[in-house]
Amino acid sequence: MEKIGIAAFTENGKALAEKLEKLLEPEFQVWKYEKDLKQWCAKCFEQSKALIFIGACGIAVRTIAPFLKSKTVDPAVLVIDEKGQFVISLISGHIGGANEFAIQVAEKIGAVPVITTASDVNGKIAVDVFAKKNGLAIGSMKDAKAMASAILRGCKVGVYCTGEIQDTLPKELFPAGQEKADALIWISEVKPDKKQAEEYLKKEDGPVLHLIPKIVTIGIGCRKNKTYEKIKDTVDTVLEQAGISVMAVQAAASIELKKDEAGIKRFCEELKIPFLTYTAEELAQVQGEFEHSSFVEKTTGVDNVCERSALLAAGKGGKIIRKKYAKEGVTVALAVREWRICFGK
Repeated sequence: MEKIGIAAFTENGKALAEKLEKLLEPEFQVWKYEKDLKQWCAKCFEQSKALIFIGACGIAVRTIAPFLKSKTVDPAVLVIDEKGQFVISLISGHIGGANEFAIQVAEKIGAVPVITTASDVNGKIAVDVFAKKNGLAIGSMKDAKAMASAILRGCKVGVYCTGEIQDTLPKELFPAGQEKADALIWISEVKPDKKQAEEYLKKEDGPVLHLIPKIVTIGIGCRKNKTYEKIKDTVDTVLEQAGISVMAVQAAASIELKKDEAGIKRFCEELKIPFLTYTAEELAQVQGEFEHSSFVEKTTGVDNVCERSALLAAGKGGKIIRKKYAKEGVTVALAVREWRICFGK
């Protein structure tokens, strides 16, 4: 269960905090401030989804200031006046979800949400919110800021996407290639290709924002006791050759015989991805054209481990995008799962 911190400093504020706690408790675990505001705030910044201050904005600002790191990691912070008239989204409005949470809290207590982020005020798409809702990693926050600025200025922004777009594009965006764009949103597991991007842009130096879907599965086979360094080096080589960002990787997979292989397990732990393993029988049932190895079949009971496991891990509709690559006793293949995005709410 996600955690929410609530701090109140007056009798009216504490009464509102009690009311809000009851409204939030079915969905969240509430941490109420009781003593040592600095320690409470530090704990909330480390472990909670959001902090709610019931009182003056100044108290909230001075309290959170030492703990602010980045809009990509800071929790949402809201401020509510002690009478419960307004709910202010103070920080992490987009990625942290403060804007959306402010609206939800305001609805619960009958207050007015106060949102000040430029994209929301001007009714424009916020690329960081869109990325979060669709599970897309942002390649560069610098590029994200440049894109947000371009959208707010009314620049023509094209969208290139290798997945399915389920709905219509917002009015400020259009499909890449329809006309020349001032800026380009590149949604793909593959890094932006400079020459192709230039075909869509009016100017070579037009901003390109890379949004990365987490859709790539890595199939790995190896000889016994291959080191983490050898595993990583081979995977890095394959990803680089395919032009794929490591942020696109969702899982690694292999045969059940390798479930305790230390090098693969450490690699997955470092990337914070699951390591999926399958029996030889499960891998043999995977349909497709795979590179046959008599040695692998004799050793494991199936003719190919890396390609079959990558495709099986990708799920229904998945496809191989990089066939078997072998290097120093390690084999690697890449597959992608079927995916789509949605610009609507």
